[in-house]
Amino acid sequence: MTIPTGTVLLLGARSEIGLELAVRLVRTGDRRVVLAARRSAELDDEEARLRAAGATDVVRLEFDADDLGRHGHVLGEALAHGPVSVAVLAFGVLGDQSRAETDAAHAVAVVHTDYVAQVSVLTHLARLLRAQGSGRLVVFSSVAGVRVRRANYVYGSAKAGLDGFAGGLAAALHGSGVGLLLVRPGFVVGRMTAGMSPAPLSSTPAQVADATVRALQRGRPVVWVPGALRPLFAVLRLLPSWAWRRMPR
Repeated sequence: MTIPTGTVLLLGARSEIGLELAVRLVRTGDRRVVLAARRSAELDDEEARLRAAGATDVVRLEFDADDLGRHGHVLGEALAHGPVSVAVLAFGVLGDQSRAETDAAHAVAVVHTDYVAQVSVLTHLARLLRAQGSGRLVVFSSVAGVRVRRANYVYGSAKAGLDGFAGGLAAALHGSGVGLLLVRPGFVVGRMTAGMSPAPLSSTPAQVADATVRALQRGRPVVWVPGALRPLFAVLRLLPSWAWRRMPR
């Protein structure tokens, strides 16, 4: 399946995975990119990389994922620059699990960014893309949300909620001309996980982006990165609770 060309909308423009994916989409034919992030005036490096990949038009929009009241305006402005072929939700935070276990405000902040803000953006985008009659949504879940571990249950619970919401939204979009790709990576070695020991079957932002592009081209609804995580978690879901409690991050 060929990915329709148009505008790539990258929400969370500093994301390593998001930028790697945008670069690959530009190489497949998309020549306009809308970069949305906080401090959008400071996205020179990201814009330069996209232009080097072949982008002829790069637009920057000020976007704060936690400012729910501004989502509709920002997304409407993004689509005003042309039909969106692929909208990538690449914003999110890992948070501090130890702090979140005693600091309710921090726990809520993590869930707000990683779940509530995503629900808001996806709902706005689904409406806009339905009206457009085309487009693909790329949502980054995580294996952390497939079965939530004690070691990172705040982040994992947000991803579990997002995973469920995205699956339901994908079903609701069936027949509308709009598709949704749910990406479930394992541990990704990058800025967000700097200082942490990589887990087995880790990947890099480039590897996640490569797998995502292949899944978009094949019209798949879900992709695990790496693919070996899918059968592994089919087994891990069956572990008894006492064993699961001991699982590391």
